[in-house]
Amino acid sequence: MTAVSDPSTTRAPADRCPGLLRPFLADDGALVRLRMPGGRVAPSVLSEVVAIAERFGAPVVQMTSRGNLQVRALPSPLPPAFVEAIEATGLLPSATHERVRNVVAAPLARELDGMVAAFDAALVADPVLARLPGRFLFAFSDASGSVLSERWDIAYQQFSADSGVVYAGGLASEVALGDAVPAMIDAARRFVEIAPEGAWNVRDLPPTLLPDLLPSWDTPREAPKRPNRAIRRPLRPGVVGPDVVAGVPLGMLTRQHVAAFAEVAGPDAPAVVTAWRSVVVRDGAARVDVLRDAGLVIEAAGPWSRLSACVGAPSCRRTTVPTLDLARSAAELVAARRLPSTQDVHVVGCERRCGTGVSDHVLVAPPTVDHVVTSLTQVPIGGET
Repeated sequence: MTAVSDPSTTRAPADRCPGLLRPFLADDGALVRLRMPGGRVAPSVLSEVVAIAERFGAPVVQMTSRGNLQVRALPSPLPPAFVEAIEATGLLPSATHERVRNVVAAPLARELDGMVAAFDAALVADPVLARLPGRFLFAFSDASGSVLSERWDIAYQQFSADSGVVYAGGLASEVALGDAVPAMIDAARRFVEIAPEGAWNVRDLPPTLLPDLLPSWDTPREAPKRPNRAIRRPLRPGVVGPDVVAGVPLGMLTRQHVAAFAEVAGPDAPAVVTAWRSVVVRDGAARVDVLRDAGLVIEAAGPWSRLSACVGAPSCRRTTVPTLDLARSAAELVAARRLPSTQDVHVVGCERRCGTGVSDHVLVAPPTVDHVVTSLTQVPIGGET
């Protein structure tokens, strides 16, 4: 039976983050967002989602800046057969909690897989946490801190085999490995209890409420400063040990891409969709040719390791700028002229700046391809200075 959304879990009308059971209506049709905590997902599931998208909507699946998936250009209202097909993939374990399962996790840290799964299970099992805003973000990192540059609300960083640190509200507390998930769940519950109307994230809380966020923690201390937003992206395409970070141009997954993941890693081996429009293919270092031939990016140099865009016109009603076409044309021009790509650039059609990453230089409604090329390469094109 198709799951039914629970209106009581809706925080407020302004919280518009979409899900499968609450789609967003764009100019190209309905859009649904599918959460995959930590980005951990089998290639076979990605293949199923792409096939469902081809059947009901756009022939590609959009990757988000939180490591989730979006299917767009769908009929409105959604056909029951579409919802049932997505449910069959296992990506909707809870009708009440689907929009709050926002979790990023260090893509190369296999040791975090079990903790991410345990956290997701605890999150879904807690009825109070269905009231979290759809914008709330959890993060799990290894000692490298690779995902701590993202705009998380509550985070865990593992430093040894049996301990780590939980961060929230500018505070940090050392916890044993087995206490990390309960501590994060407790902090999330406290947020739900104390957050005033309109506070969608921990950073929205008044300073006077922050001490109440972590009342049960022992000796909380000031958390380290977050990395500067101008830092490089933590993970770029290329071979990393036994694994391959495969960049997906413009974050648009195709049938060819997911078939390559399945061929290289096996259909049921875990892959990781990252927050940077790439997929970590575990133990794929010896098969990079298969990924390259499928149109994936496996080199850190080049425009597709640094260029992204919102969906733009004609899919989005907020702009008339064809952002995807601008980005594609700019990438082709940069490659043809063999220009260096030196800056992360995100092309957007309006001031909402959807999909912007922490390291991105944002171009709002650039008038020409040359503007994008100049920003990406920092080389004046067409007489620009």
